[in-house]
Amino acid sequence: MSVVKINVLTVPQEQRETLEKRFASRAQAVEGSDGFEWFELLRPVEGTDDYLVYTRWRDEASFQAWMEGPMKAAHQGGGAGSGERPKPAASGSTVWSFEVVQQAGPTGA
Repeated sequence: MSVVKINVLTVPQEQRETLEKRFASRAQAVEGSDGFEWFELLRPVEGTDDYLVYTRWRDEASFQAWMEGPMKAAHQGGGAGSGERPKPAASGSTVWSFEVVQQAGPTGA
């Protein structure tokens, strides 16, 4: 059964461009991970500073393997170089977890 992880990132207005550039620079970092099914970065349009990072995985084990491997490496600078780690763009983060129990797609026209 697929699982969905939604990372809620509180991002001040002045850090939005930084956050989006960082995600763009890591494009394809998750796509090749075993069990990965989908990714979306959702920008808030009104009433909140919270971005939503939506990922969908084949199962919890696939998500955990990514968290302990590629994701951890990406957030630690990947172990390459001796440069200083950049300041986080988000001021807060919460992960919501869901199991997919129903789904639907568009019907043929």
